[in-house]
Amino acid sequence: MDPLPVSSVLVCCPSATLAVWSSAWLSGAAAPDDVLDALEVWGEAHEVVAHDPATGSTFDLPVDGAVPAPPARLLGSLRRLGIADGRLVLPVAGDVRGLGAGGPFASAALHVGEALVFADVGFGVVPRHLAEGLWRWTVFPLTEHPVSGRPAPEYVPLGEAEHGLTEAVRDSAGTLQTLDVARDRPGVRAELSARLRSRPHPAWPSGMPGRALRVLQRADEVAAILELAKADEPGGAV
Repeated sequence: MDPLPVSSVLVCCPSATLAVWSSAWLSGAAAPDDVLDALEVWGEAHEVVAHDPATGSTFDLPVDGAVPAPPARLLGSLRRLGIADGRLVLPVAGDVRGLGAGGPFASAALHVGEALVFADVGFGVVPRHLAEGLWRWTVFPLTEHPVSGRPAPEYVPLGEAEHGLTEAVRDSAGTLQTLDVARDRPGVRAELSARLRSRPHPAWPSGMPGRALRVLQRADEVAAILELAKADEPGGAV
């Protein structure tokens, strides 16, 4: 098979890489090896386990504590279960949309700040960085709400996300000026560029919407700006 044409931009987290590439694989736009190659930008080794025996049986995966399975087995299970795509969630305290009604999955996703949700079948996947070059992905069942049942997918449309990021940057700049902490800082642009260059640069499937790429790139830029702001005094203190 010929190599899949790709473009390269920054990305915010491993779950975003798996969300995009697994969806490409499930839709026939990528091969399994393309998914595995894309994950290698985050670490040389990836392993997969199930949170509980029932989930392990559904996905044909070992339960956490046993010898982990390779990520290729997870991809095969996604195809076998008829899953069409996954949704990236980036939860923070105060915004846990898409995580369901709490439970172990929601706790794990909130702890690491990212996850991949397969809401149609009621499961989610959370990555954890175990050591240099090693990631473990755990498959959890979504906790169903006692009244509403299985949670519906919750997401922000791309257009709304792009607009929201732009507005947030503008509003934050105004707030910093009001607080009188938006001082000129020699070399700040070089620092920002250095942070962005040091981050992983995963490849993306050909045909990925340009707006989606812009949203991911802007999210990385905002994250880098926040890191600089928190490290700067008195800005970080404020």
